[in-house]
Amino acid sequence: MIVNESAENYLETILMLSKKLPVVRSVDIANELGFKKSSVSIAMKNLREKNHITVTDAGFIYLTESGLEIAEMVYERHEFFSSWLIGLGVPCEIATQDACKIEHIFSKESYDAIKKYVTEHSVK
Repeated sequence: MIVNESAENYLETILMLSKKLPVVRSVDIANELGFKKSSVSIAMKNLREKNHITVTDAGFIYLTESGLEIAEMVYERHEFFSSWLIGLGVPCEIATQDACKIEHIFSKESYDAIKKYVTEHSVK
């Protein structure tokens, strides 16, 4: 399941929007990310072709099982790295921005090792 960083960001955004909106549309994604609707439409076409999302006739976007799996993985990493950096004293806004960058670069094995180490060595 190899997905590029852009696709991961879109899937994560769909997941986050679906938690706060009754339905997710391309315009919602464009507004959230500050992208042009045309760029989002192209990305949604690519995600649909890879079976990571479905789009209804009304334009409502839903994650498929594979899309949800990727989105949840990226979101978990984002939350982990954000809270870890904040715990290290990094200001919240910077920690969140940095988490957005680093959530994509680690392999599953490296992420799991970092998470295990941090969990075992955190102050309780």
